Amino acid sequence: MIEAAVAGASGYIGGELLRLLVGHPGIEVVAAGSTRNAGRRVDTAHPNLRGRTDLVFVDPDRLAGCDVLFLATPHGETMSRMRRYLELAPVVVDLTGDFRLRDPSVFASYYHLEHAAPDLLDTFTTGLPELFRDRLRTADRIAVPGCMATAAILALHPLAAADLVTGEVSIDARTGSSGSGVSAGSANLHAERSGAMRVFAPTRHRHEAEVAQATGLTARMTATGVEAVRGVQVVCRVVLRSGVDERAVRAAYRKVYADEPFVRVVAHKRGGYRLPEPKILAGSNFCDVGFAVEEGSPHAVVVGALDNLVKGGAGGAVQSANLRLGLPEGLGLEFTGLHPC
Repeated sequence: MIEAAVAGASGYIGGELLRLLVGHPGIEVVAAGSTRNAGRRVDTAHPNLRGRTDLVFVDPDRLAGCDVLFLATPHGETMSRMRRYLELAPVVVDLTGDFRLRDPSVFASYYHLEHAAPDLLDTFTTGLPELFRDRLRTADRIAVPGCMATAAILALHPLAAADLVTGEVSIDARTGSSGSGVSAGSANLHAERSGAMRVFAPTRHRHEAEVAQATGLTARMTATGVEAVRGVQVVCRVVLRSGVDERAVRAAYRKVYADEPFVRVVAHKRGGYRLPEPKILAGSNFCDVGFAVEEGSPHAVVVGALDNLVKGGAGGAVQSANLRLGLPEGLGLEFTGLHPC
């Protein structure tokens, strides 16, 4: 049995990692690290795990060696501790933003701080199997993209790969409150968040740099917090190259995603769920992508949706780890979502 540990296990992403790994038939969770909850049972922070595990949180400094280490630690702190983490396990899967970008100057521009370990940036492989599956099979250091970045990259990738779009891409991203984390502060209290549609990043959201890095497109992203707890939806506005019509767009998506286990193309002309909708993806590792082409115009809208805590976080991490560890890619990720919910 492969032994895994989770650092930063008391947050929302850490809890999702534990949920997926506790039920994983090929992996045993041997430690859950948390600074503020050390000594407490894991199910005090994650009540959904009652009866599923007897794990007790340990101080992250007391984590011992294991086969694979998942990091759900705070952004900005992980990079200064990464060298120690790399000593604990031969495979490290980082879910923070610290090692997603390859260029330290781009990182500094978007995160507003200098990178503490710039020499390590190029040693990480992006944890997005749909684009980097072959590299992930041998990658010892994996950086999982952000949730909105994952949705946007998967939505735009077929068009970018086929060179069907031109100019800048505008990304309107919407996210539920869990995306702010378990320690989000007063702005995310229920009294403040309920009923709100808050544009919290009108320009230069850090995930736009990940989209540009993965697709080669120039992206401009705006991010809005909405009423939902879980879920991300991105609406991307693109300009198609001359002569590209809806048939060519549909063919591009079918070619890229025909055999992908966790990406579904949803682009129907009618029905309540004719384009990707995050509500029905809650708890699942699916990312739905779709499109609508404006008739007689070069303009098109591309939509992506996922559960920010699963495919946009813990699920993407487990999927990537499965590939690296030689396990079936979808192992432990079989939940299909609920309807109605």
